[in-house]
Amino acid sequence: MSETSPSGPVAVCPVEALPEGEVVRYDGPGVGAPISVFHVDGELYAIDDTCTHARESLADGWVEDCAVECPRHASAFDLRTGEPSGPPAVRPVRTHRVEVADGQVVVHVGTPRG
Repeated sequence: MSETSPSGPVAVCPVEALPEGEVVRYDGPGVGAPISVFHVDGELYAIDDTCTHARESLADGWVEDCAVECPRHASAFDLRTGEPSGPPAVRPVRTHRVEVADGQVVVHVGTPRG
């Protein structure tokens, strides 16, 4: 898992900038390591962006069935839980609670998706 410590809410982007089926990678103020926010099946999911096996950006991966596959190998991570589908990745990525507030996608970094 990432070494990012909890830092509270971070406005990532306007909700209009994250249409269905898209992802936004954020590595700005308020996060120690990049996070990605995915818009899948009408829901927003935030996870640590870096694959725990290959150190690749998961924002560059393929999304299917509420999971993102690392672009470097066949491991996929469940966007709801962060759990990998199997080797070569064996450690989960952290999930973060995400909401829309005042038209902004807000990630509560360090607070697991509930």
